Amino acid sequence: MSPKERRIKIIAILESYGKAEIAQLADMLEVTPMTIRRDFDVLEKQNKLIRTHGGAILTQALIRERTFASKSVLAVEEKKAIAVKAISFVSEGMTVLLDSGTTTLEIAKLLKSREHITVITNDIKIAAELMESRLEVIVIGGRLQTETGTLYGSLTKDILSSLHVDLFFLGANAIHSTFGVTTPSIEKSSLKRAMIRTAGQIILVADSTKFNQKSFSKICNLEVVSTIITDYNITDDILEKYNESVDIIISEQVEI
Repeated sequence: MSPKERRIKIIAILESYGKAEIAQLADMLEVTPMTIRRDFDVLEKQNKLIRTHGGAILTQALIRERTFASKSVLAVEEKKAIAVKAISFVSEGMTVLLDSGTTTLEIAKLLKSREHITVITNDIKIAAELMESRLEVIVIGGRLQTETGTLYGSLTKDILSSLHVDLFFLGANAIHSTFGVTTPSIEKSSLKRAMIRTAGQIILVADSTKFNQKSFSKICNLEVVSTIITDYNITDDILEKYNESVDIIISEQVEI
């Protein structure tokens, strides 16, 4: 196999599996790990892949970070429907951690009329939404990402390390059957893993457009999540594919 043919094969493998490790490719293509590293160098210069620790992912397949303004107008009806289903998991007396994002903001809007619930969040827009509620609201401090309203960084993780919550509503930019749950930055994925470690139950809330997508940095495998709540537009083939790894609950269409 020529170097050109081998690199075409590497791209084909990445398209099929979402990611690939150097050792895995070396075994599959019967070459040394150093040869795969040289192939990665060439393909990265051609902007066809992005190197990760020990492997690579496709460049063009990545979901990038969007601003709050751009996300807030996408799948509005679907996010509201997901939120309706999500709050059915919240009982009086619970401590609930809300990840940053527009879907979790919809959950906050529905929770604000409830009582005897503690809500913890790293999202300043969620905190503002809950200002006049009767909930106990705790905002986790940190560095502000102005485009999204997210608080993150070492201070945020330090605070999380001392907490335990009953339920964590996790948001994500992308969900993939082999690559798992992902987000655009290493800082965000590290923070979300810290959130996961605090929680007794983890529910991923994501509209159906997030499936079969990949972003840059991995948060966790699908098996880590207790449940995924998604919307009514999800297809049967995606349900069949992902139900092997995680329980998926489909929200019902609601009137806005």
